[in-house]
Amino acid sequence: MKSYTVKKIKQTIEITGKGTDNTWQKANELTDFSYPWRKETAPQTSFKALYNETHLYFLYRATDPDIITKERGLGERDAVDSDRVEIFFKANDEMNPYYALEMDALGRVLDTEARFHRNIDYDWDWPEGQLLLKASTDSKGYWVEGSISFQSLRQLGMYKDDNILKAGLYRGEYVTLPNGKVDTKWISWVMPDSEEPDFHIPSSFGILKLAK
Repeated sequence: MKSYTVKKIKQTIEITGKGTDNTWQKANELTDFSYPWRKETAPQTSFKALYNETHLYFLYRATDPDIITKERGLGERDAVDSDRVEIFFKANDEMNPYYALEMDALGRVLDTEARFHRNIDYDWDWPEGQLLLKASTDSKGYWVEGSISFQSLRQLGMYKDDNILKAGLYRGEYVTLPNGKVDTKWISWVMPDSEEPDFHIPSSFGILKLAK
C-alpha cells in the first residue's frame, strides 16, 4: 500500500487558496499520480500535506490549461461535473461508512457520507466549522488548499490517534473534445483493483502517515 509522510508543524497555515504560506516549503511533495485506466500520460498533479495538534492541512496543484467549471445553480452539486481534486477517508476496508471531499477550481466542495458500495448521501455535510477550503486559478491550472480539524476526523471515526489516515487522493480531469463534447479522465495516486473506473473501493486508498 502506498504511503505519504505528513510532516508535523507547530504553527498554523494561512489558507489563501494559492499555497502562498511559506510553511508549505517544509512539506513533502507527492506527484505520483496517473491515469489508472488509460495508457496516456496524465497532466501533472501535486499534493502536499502538513499537520499540527489540531488540523490536517492539504494543498493540491493541478496543471490544467482548460479548466471546466459547471455553473447550473446547483451549488456544491455542480462540482461533480467540474474539474476537481478529491480526498476520500475510510476507517477500514468495510468502508461503512466512508467520506468524500470533491473540490473544484472555484472552491466548491461536495462533501458526502457513503457506505460501500456507492450508497452515497449527497445531502450530508462535514461537521460545521471543521473544514476550511479555498481555491484559485491561473494560466497554468488551479490550486485547492484547505484544512480539516482532527476533532471532526475523530468524530467521524476516521482517525484513531494512531498517526495514520487511510485516504484516497484523486482528480477528475475534464477535457473538451474537438466536437465540443466533454470527456472525463480519472487520475489517482493509487492504482485501484478495478477494470472499470471506480474510486469507491478499498483498493483505491493509500496511507497518510503523520510523522511524530
